[in-house]
Amino acid sequence: QVQLVESGGGSVQAGESLTLSCAVSGYSYSCMAWFRQAPGKEREGVAGISSSRIYYDDSVKGRFTISRDNTKNTLYLQMNSLKSEDTAMYYCASRRSPYWRPCPVVPESADFDYWGQGTQVTVSS
Repeated sequence: QVQLVESGGGSVQAGESLTLSCAVSGYSYSCMAWFRQAPGKEREGVAGISSSRIYYDDSVKGRFTISRDNTKNTLYLQMNSLKSEDTAMYYCASRRSPYWRPCPVVPESADFDYWGQGTQVTVSS
């Protein structure tokens, strides 16, 4: 059974940085992503990673970096120059990606099988 546990959220001032971590237990799939959901808004994919590519939503491009350490079975999201509009609950997600169901270029909630419980990021301006 796959379990994802996020950590690293918190409250920061605009312009500061945070690094989120997602510890994976069970089986670690190469197709993973970070999503966020602000109050009253739909969950959106902010960054995705597979064996061959990395994706960033335009709203975070140049500020956020997704990476993973396979030796630690951990996915990261380095968030720099945080803005108030980055305030949201952040979730990591993973999925199987056999050849008949490849990892999506743009991560969508419905395409992912396993989810963490989320970690809150609050940015004050």
